Amino acid sequence: MTMPTIDPERLREIIDLVAKRTMNVDFTWDWPAGVAFHGICRAWEATGKDEYLEFLIRWVDEYLEVGLPPFTVNACAMGHTLLTLHEATGETRYMDLVMQKVRYLREEAPRFGEGVLQHTVSTKNDFPEQAWVDTLFMAAYFLLRVGVTLQDDEIIEDALSQYYWHEELLQDETTNLFYHAWDNLSGTHLSGIFWGRGNAWAALTMAEALRLIDYTYPMFMQIEGALRDLLSALVRLQSEEGLWHTVLTDPSSYLETSASAGIAAALVLYGHPLHGKYVARALNGIVDNIGPDGSVRNVSAGTAVMRDVEAYKQIPKKRVQGWGQGLALVFLSSLLQQHKEHE
Repeated sequence: MTMPTIDPERLREIIDLVAKRTMNVDFTWDWPAGVAFHGICRAWEATGKDEYLEFLIRWVDEYLEVGLPPFTVNACAMGHTLLTLHEATGETRYMDLVMQKVRYLREEAPRFGEGVLQHTVSTKNDFPEQAWVDTLFMAAYFLLRVGVTLQDDEIIEDALSQYYWHEELLQDETTNLFYHAWDNLSGTHLSGIFWGRGNAWAALTMAEALRLIDYTYPMFMQIEGALRDLLSALVRLQSEEGLWHTVLTDPSSYLETSASAGIAAALVLYGHPLHGKYVARALNGIVDNIGPDGSVRNVSAGTAVMRDVEAYKQIPKKRVQGWGQGLALVFLSSLLQQHKEHE
């Protein structure tokens, strides 16, 4: 990829602003923190600033003393931070909790069909036999990271099975975009919307998967093909401002920063030589939406599968959200790491 022109010191400054603003949000042990703190982990890896890691250690250790809530599929997103903390410190308590989350996903979490993880955000059966694209980040990518770390083929195969089925159920064969969800009971994609952040979850996690496995896995080529076609569709939907719309195929829907950051991060990680211009445009658009205090703006609130396009367009975008902070950090940190590799 042709690198966009960046000032690495300015990039470090922006990462620091966003990371420190993220540290001042009172998260709970759930998926917003899981995405936000994954971003801080990536910022630590890219910058080497130990204060980021020290913050995460303090936060996680304090929460472990208070006690964790019941597990859900979405809350397993916190496993990303735990895995990084174990890799950084060697502390067994973090890996012990990682494995508790793995056992929950593999033995207790509700599934349907060919072992597809059902989307859950609480201990209730909120969305019976529904597959949501969010699960690729919250669970599939997490399981893949753990499986590769432990060289555990069973965990790797379960993770890759989630990639397979979420692609089979959610990626549209005509547009190559991902639907928000699949309802196995009705056999439909519900409202059938190509939601921006959902496509970011798909693109980012597939790009990450390709860095963890290679062509000796049959699923490598399936993931690579799905990602290639998805990114080809997405770059053609980028706005002049460098961002993507919250409903990708509706230019009247608002431009949304977290989706844009996740998609842009996937473009960086995938590394197509002709995608540099889209990354450069995205960088400008995303930085324009970061306030002087590090708040990532114009990030849509938590979004269920809405009834229609108009309902997606009404989701508020006023507040700072963990996924906006986290995905912005993943993008900026990926860009900084790529710049360091090309120096």
